[in-house]
Amino acid sequence: MSQSSGPQTLAYTHLIVIRHGETAWNRERRLQGQVDIPLNDTGRAQALALAGALSGEPIDAVYSSDLGRAMETAAPLAQALGLTVRTEPRLRERHYGDLQTMTYAEVAEKRPEDFANWQARVPDYAPPGGESLREFQDRAVEIALALARRHPGERIAMVAHGGVLDCLYREATGMTIEAPREHELLNASINRMRCDSATLTVLQWADVSHLEALTLDEVDRRVP
Repeated sequence: MSQSSGPQTLAYTHLIVIRHGETAWNRERRLQGQVDIPLNDTGRAQALALAGALSGEPIDAVYSSDLGRAMETAAPLAQALGLTVRTEPRLRERHYGDLQTMTYAEVAEKRPEDFANWQARVPDYAPPGGESLREFQDRAVEIALALARRHPGERIAMVAHGGVLDCLYREATGMTIEAPREHELLNASINRMRCDSATLTVLQWADVSHLEALTLDEVDRRVP
């Protein structure tokens, strides 16, 4: 007679989700979106501090958005771990269309209707040539779950953007995409999540203890 093997243990994947280090455009409150902007000196220092903080962890893979600011942040970490950065375009920031390169103040002044829709987090509003919030949310969650399923029972780092972190936090906590944001999205922060291949759970959020004096809050907490 065959015996039952008993309940199976779920193979959770541990996700370390990281926002890229600081750029000059972060300081200028300028919409980067998918424009390829490099880290500034502070951002490069943050990337090194991040690598030092995580170098002793058993991380199995390092994924990064293919935008330069994310790859520059991921590179020191991957080097410290003896791994190669795996680029993933679906980890990119939201595409803001023709609003990209404009400062927040310029959008408010020159494009008041777009600014109002953006600030109100209208789910299906997309800037001309850009991506709606709903499309962006679906993309970010889909790639996070796909990478988790690729690495069952492992620990992976994903270097992405503030908007991606926001999407994942909302998915994990059941927060709607329309709701005003109160959680932090900090440059070079360590954000830990667990995934069972279908469900994300927040374990730790916005840890910047490794940055000490380098820590800089995001430029504008009102927008991801």
